[in-house]
Amino acid sequence: MQAGIAAAIAWFVGYQFLDNPSPVLAPTTAVGIVAASMGSRLRRTIELLVGVTLGLAIGDTLMPFFGIGPWQTGVVVVLAVVVAILFKGGGSLLTQAGGTAVLIATLEPPVRELSVPRFVDAAVGGLVGLAVGLLLVPIHPQRTLLRLAEPVVVPAADAIHELAAALRVRNLADAERSLRSLRELGPRVVGLNEGLSAAQEVARLAPLRWRERDSLAFHTTSIRHLERSLHSCRSLCRRLTTALKDDEPIPEVFPQGIDLLACALLTLRRVIQFDGEPSEARDQILAGVELVGRAQGVVRDPTRPHTHRLGYSGMIAVGEFRTAAHDLLISSGLEAEEAAALVRQAVDQGYQDGAAETGTPSSGRPE
Repeated sequence: MQAGIAAAIAWFVGYQFLDNPSPVLAPTTAVGIVAASMGSRLRRTIELLVGVTLGLAIGDTLMPFFGIGPWQTGVVVVLAVVVAILFKGGGSLLTQAGGTAVLIATLEPPVRELSVPRFVDAAVGGLVGLAVGLLLVPIHPQRTLLRLAEPVVVPAADAIHELAAALRVRNLADAERSLRSLRELGPRVVGLNEGLSAAQEVARLAPLRWRERDSLAFHTTSIRHLERSLHSCRSLCRRLTTALKDDEPIPEVFPQGIDLLACALLTLRRVIQFDGEPSEARDQILAGVELVGRAQGVVRDPTRPHTHRLGYSGMIAVGEFRTAAHDLLISSGLEAEEAAALVRQAVDQGYQDGAAETGTPSSGRPE
């Protein structure tokens, strides 16, 4: 919708007010701003216009001397991109500088006066695209974030559940598959970050979305710590996969705690989506931390293999689990210090319970 409206307005302005019978560059630039600028539209609009200016200037300067041809086009594009790099521009600036140089070198006769309407078209298109995206039809910040978070949270929870199931039967192939699934979420997390930048920009600049600022601040914090939690989950999965490779013991309560962490992730997603109470998600997180604490408190039992104290990779995985739980608690709305205190309490309780089950002294908190 934004792209269609921007293209129509840009063409109308170029045709009616700039007296351009074929305002091709105006709607093209407007659509480029809308489509390629999920976040930081203002910065990318400036880059786009600077890139067009560079392409026009270099094309106008060189084409009257070189003429039109294949090698001339290549030289002009190389010079335009080099100048854009010297300006330390981003991808939009480089693309527009090279693309505009191609237009000047191939479609336009080497006459300076004909280039001015193209720059004006580009400026109109950029401003129209910016106005449509930020003023006329701005995105809904919360809906955009929820839409982009869905393909991240649900597959992540599924992969964590798969990891827990693999640990129960000590299936290395399934554990490695869950690790691959978590790693493949990288591009989706990047898209979520871009959506977050776009939502913040809209809430800051679009008058129609100013009332969303307070709620967006909460969603921003939640998403930031959710991403950190997923990073810790990936490290947790990698360490437990290594533990399986090295045939380290993994107590039965560890997969139970991992399952609870995945359940908490889905519960928290539902709470944020419907503005519910996060107490259930917090209880699940802390119950999972307590179970992992019990895994540390369990000692070797020769009658039940793989239920004794964790090995090297398993102990590192415990730290990653606590970090993931801490970030999820912050994502639910708790302050960092309060979340850390709750995690420590749950670890202490779990460690004491695990030690009591095996008759081991429980003095002192596990490092």
